[in-house]
Amino acid sequence: MVGQLLLGLSILVILHEFGHFIAARAFGIKVEKFYLFFDAWGVSLFKFNYKGVEYGIGWLPLGGYVKIAGMIDESMDTEQLSGPPQPWEFRSKPAWQRLIVMLGGITVNIIVGILIFWMLTLKYGETYIPMSNIKYGIVPGSIGKHIGLKAGDQIAGVNGKPLERFEDLTSPKILLDHTVLNVHRGTENLNITVPPTILNDISDLGIDEFIERAPRSTFSIDSVYGAAKKAGLQKGDNITAVNNHKVVFFDELHDQLDSNKNKRIVLTVVRNNNVLQLPVMVDKDGKIGFARPIKELLPKEDTLTYSFFTALPIGASKAWGTFTDNAKGLGKVITGKVKARKAISSPIGIAVLFGTHVDWLRFWSLTGLLSMVLALMNLLPIPALDGGHALFLLIEMIKGKPLSDKFLERAQIVGFVLLITLMVFAFGNDIVKQIMKK
Repeated sequence: MVGQLLLGLSILVILHEFGHFIAARAFGIKVEKFYLFFDAWGVSLFKFNYKGVEYGIGWLPLGGYVKIAGMIDESMDTEQLSGPPQPWEFRSKPAWQRLIVMLGGITVNIIVGILIFWMLTLKYGETYIPMSNIKYGIVPGSIGKHIGLKAGDQIAGVNGKPLERFEDLTSPKILLDHTVLNVHRGTENLNITVPPTILNDISDLGIDEFIERAPRSTFSIDSVYGAAKKAGLQKGDNITAVNNHKVVFFDELHDQLDSNKNKRIVLTVVRNNNVLQLPVMVDKDGKIGFARPIKELLPKEDTLTYSFFTALPIGASKAWGTFTDNAKGLGKVITGKVKARKAISSPIGIAVLFGTHVDWLRFWSLTGLLSMVLALMNLLPIPALDGGHALFLLIEMIKGKPLSDKFLERAQIVGFVLLITLMVFAFGNDIVKQIMKK
């Protein structure tokens, strides 16, 4: 987890800072330092000088920075500002040039995000389950049942528009947009609203408690072990009831077993046209000991492939969708519809997403997502972030004169305190989550 997290974030931080670096150099602004991680109190793990720039790796892995001459930044080094402006300093350049420098990192992160999603689309295409292949409907979890969904419901559309892909049922466009699900239930047509606060429950219980990520299906017995084998269950048997409760679909069997944990049940089994009654013990996890055929676990999927150029708009759309989805999520936090502790994660939470083994598809998908998130977060108008600097420059362009150095210094301190507070909250939140899971 840690290795993948550091690799992904290091790639993004270096490229983000390179955006500032290349823009500054393009306008003849001197760059004094280019660091991955922070060399707090002047302590670095590695450094060298090349053409007047100190490149290095700091010991504090909380991002990175470029130190631009003549600019009030996170280093709070204001000594050079006491002298007259030099032509190679940031403060000597026109406001529009300084604005481009400040937006350089965000721009590169957006380009990198698009590039990653473009290449993933080119290599892997798009694999999905068509709604036309969903024969028996959906399986809602506790959250889905609470809002009115039932097992076997067919989701025909969203907000009156046809739904083409099963995976879209658990996508941000369903969870973030106060959507209405158009449901077929037997002979009924229903409209079920997804509440704007649903992310709070999903954060606690998981996405499968909204709608399970596999559609409803029947089941058969492929292999038998443990208590089921001792009870006499065999491959090819057909389980038709549990304690005389009829079961046809796997979710019905699962519900019966889950409600009888650590209890003895009686399975009604059909074998070669003979009906058998098999007593079996259910373990503490709601299992009896059998496996289903692989083909039952993998619904029929379709795969779309793209050429080098046709993959670009698809990848760009995915990248932009990630950006807008996170912006909508942030908006829900600001408006109070989603609690901050449910939505904000630190590197601890991000590391968990990468997992304990290397899966390059997941690695690059998460890295692409993080690139767009990094662009969004840096765009926020908070002092000490790129968005804060950009806001002050826009104000300067409107006023026709720069804000005072004193104001910028104080704003930088306020922004730094806000970011540290947010970081402490995020780390504490993730630590508590991990403890609660255990």
